[in-house]
Amino acid sequence: MDVIRLLDVRPGPLSVDEVLAAVSDRGAGGTVVFVGTVREADGGRGVTSLDYEAHPSVGEVLRTVAEKVAAEHPLRALAAVHRVGHLEIGDLAVVVAAAAAHRQEAFAACRQLIDDLKREVPIWKHQRFDDGSEEWVGSP
Repeated sequence: MDVIRLLDVRPGPLSVDEVLAAVSDRGAGGTVVFVGTVREADGGRGVTSLDYEAHPSVGEVLRTVAEKVAAEHPLRALAAVHRVGHLEIGDLAVVVAAAAAHRQEAFAACRQLIDDLKREVPIWKHQRFDDGSEEWVGSP
């Protein structure tokens, strides 16, 4: 049984229910879900919207990150989806989940998955601010 149940980078809205269903497992005693949303401020400046762009290798890198997390934790299931394209305040940007026999393993794996995803997966954020300025975050 492959513990990696769902990995995707997509332009459409994300669903927490889809990710939760993907990691549903009768052997799991703990399931942890992290939801990242577009916030209204960053660094003391008001955010009006943002766009995410991804490198063509995004799927391969996301798979590598997920495989590493799965190899380092005793998991029943793992899932991650990230949005690309234009997002408004409050939109879901990323949803990751981990299910394990015990909550400690699920928490640790979910945290590592989101941290490694943000650090290693080639997805860049273009933020627009209410003062008319803009910036790229995470770009090479």
